[in-house]
Amino acid sequence: MAANYLPYEPGQMLLLPEAIQDWLPDGHLAHFISDTVDTLDLSAFHARYAQDGPRNQPFHPAMMIKVLVYGYATGVFSSRKIARKLHEDVAFRMLAAGNFPAHRTIRDFRAIHLKELSALFVQVVRLAREMGLVKLGTIAVDGTKVKANASRHKAMSYGRMLHSERELAAQIDALMARAKAADEAERNEPELDIPAEIARREARRAAIAAARERLEQRQRQADLQRGRHPDDENKPRGKDGKPKGGRYLRDFGVPKDTAQENFTDPDSRIMKQAGGGFDASYNAQTAVDDSAHIIVAAELTNNASDAAELPRMLRAVRENVGAAPDQMLADTGYHGEQVFADLAAGDTELIVALGRESKQQIRFDAQRSPHLAAMAAKLRTDRGKAAYRRRKWIAEPPNGWIKNVLGFRQFSLRGLERVSAEWKLVCLALNLRRMAAMQAR
Repeated sequence: MAANYLPYEPGQMLLLPEAIQDWLPDGHLAHFISDTVDTLDLSAFHARYAQDGPRNQPFHPAMMIKVLVYGYATGVFSSRKIARKLHEDVAFRMLAAGNFPAHRTIRDFRAIHLKELSALFVQVVRLAREMGLVKLGTIAVDGTKVKANASRHKAMSYGRMLHSERELAAQIDALMARAKAADEAERNEPELDIPAEIARREARRAAIAAARERLEQRQRQADLQRGRHPDDENKPRGKDGKPKGGRYLRDFGVPKDTAQENFTDPDSRIMKQAGGGFDASYNAQTAVDDSAHIIVAAELTNNASDAAELPRMLRAVRENVGAAPDQMLADTGYHGEQVFADLAAGDTELIVALGRESKQQIRFDAQRSPHLAAMAAKLRTDRGKAAYRRRKWIAEPPNGWIKNVLGFRQFSLRGLERVSAEWKLVCLALNLRRMAAMQAR
């Protein structure tokens, strides 16, 4: 006896059209993102198009934002992949509502509206607080290294720059001499477009010179911060300006030969990766609320060190949420006597590690480092230990979700300002995923 299957008629036409929203089940992330974007203030996006007049017909900003945010929330960051998903994925088609912007349109929308997209992050954080998902009781700060959109093969060390500049100068001189040679002497030589070769080498030398100057400028700033002076004769000096013994290994403003600069993204810096090795990267910072793991501040720097980031993150939390947290936790990379001194007058209690958890019994001179000594004493108490033990549970999951759930391990954009905006877009997308999950409980 033949099996009795449920009806299956691929060619059957629907008598009445279905609502595209019904293609997805209730509680789907796409519904939540669509409803949330509809509640946000998008006037800044509309203002950009208002000056073009009624004849201009761009895609609606709300639709573009929904598609872009849903893409980041589901691990689709490429404009080409998003454009393809608009044809193949039910959720993307529902959000686009019959619109199919090309990948260039998606790419340009993201690039043009970076500032406005960054501002949406703040709106979503405030919405999360209205939903009761942000309490501002305890905040934990953490940083993670994210690869830049820069090829490691397009970087050059300072020593190699000096060598290449000399080499290119010699090649240009040789080509100039050849160009001046008599036609008779060139008859038996292979044809060569000498002006083009000279221009190519000149452009290369100019690019290397610009990269070298950037490295030297950064080194000059670093030397000034260390207390050096252009006329210090390579001799360390005390506060009174007198030499205190020893010598600096390099002249003022001269980088190490191994210092590198990347040509594709000059704002990126070589940083050590958690899994080992070094790569052109940015240091992405997050401040996470302990109530529902909502990221309440997302900042970014091209400095590998976290040492100066704590005041900046606390200030960002205040600006985003409108209030300061009761307590802020951070690991040992954020500690410093000056940092603690700058934040001592605030209402937020700081609990910052002064070393690895197994080496927390560090002693500090209360006369020379009173704030470090006070923090060490706090960490020796049962209350301080219990509070700090919560840091990993609060701060580290969102960074893990960004890299392992969303799959965001490398920026699509280049330049510190643009990359900072993309980081906020990523954190906005993760917050919406988290808010949708919490609402479904």
